[in-house]
Amino acid sequence: MEALTVGRVGVDLYPEQSGVALAQVRSFAKFLGGTATNVAVAAARLGRRSAVLTKVGPDGFGDFVRAALEDFGVSSRYVTTAPELQTPVVFCELAPPSDPPLLFYRAPIAPDLTLTTDEVPWEVVDSVPLLWVTGTGVSAEPGRSTQREILLRRTRRGHTVLDLDYRPMFWPDVETARAEIGWMVDHVNVVVGNRTEAEVAVGTADPDAAADRLLARGVRLAVIKQGGDGVLAATAEERWTVPPCRVEVVCGLGAGDGFGGALIHGLLSDWDPRRIATYANAAGALVASRLACADAMPTAAEIEELLCG
Repeated sequence: MEALTVGRVGVDLYPEQSGVALAQVRSFAKFLGGTATNVAVAAARLGRRSAVLTKVGPDGFGDFVRAALEDFGVSSRYVTTAPELQTPVVFCELAPPSDPPLLFYRAPIAPDLTLTTDEVPWEVVDSVPLLWVTGTGVSAEPGRSTQREILLRRTRRGHTVLDLDYRPMFWPDVETARAEIGWMVDHVNVVVGNRTEAEVAVGTADPDAAADRLLARGVRLAVIKQGGDGVLAATAEERWTVPPCRVEVVCGLGAGDGFGGALIHGLLSDWDPRRIATYANAAGALVASRLACADAMPTAAEIEELLCG
């Protein structure tokens, strides 16, 4: 095991009719989804041995999640079942394609947010080279306390990565999100997120200022995604802004997860931060040029081809 991601899983339903409102869609295609899940798939696509720690419901969609993970080369060993809940479903509206609206069905609570300490593979938390947690994972109990225990046990060993992953619909207000996600910042050594997520976590959307605040709190590598303005990668010694890759956007939903999987690959490869950001930026761009999330994750050859122009 090289990478364990913790958090959100679900089934994404994408319209088969593009450019129309959800009310006018006639049919949908089913895909594996969820931030932590997509990141694990993206890492596996690049040859990394990954697993996801999450939960599903006792339904057909839960069976689909486990089978899809194994098909993608991701271990489903740590996918447990919440007996009284349903596997989350997410409907996507492909208009506008760069930032499609999402309709989440996660009531009364998503199974992944009911993860308890009894369901955590502590030996893996202790030994895995890279651990990936998300801001969404602390939006409700008992998942919040469980992720806190994971980070306290981990003590910033190896690569301990926080994907800020701020989704406003999962939080009562910004202040609560800032307090909970901010606590996580103090217990990881790599942080990745976009400008909006950085503002929630550390109080500023300015990439350099956000990076300064993250580094001051013990983070070793801060990565701030800036959309069309590229990516900032910062350490205590140096920082770089990687220019964007120009692609025709089909669906921007999984771009951040493709970026995350490539970030995992770069960290485990011991690349320098600039190379990691450049590689991950290309991976995210490729996903944005395709439909779906998990199914759209690129191979190393595809990323290298884009980098070579």
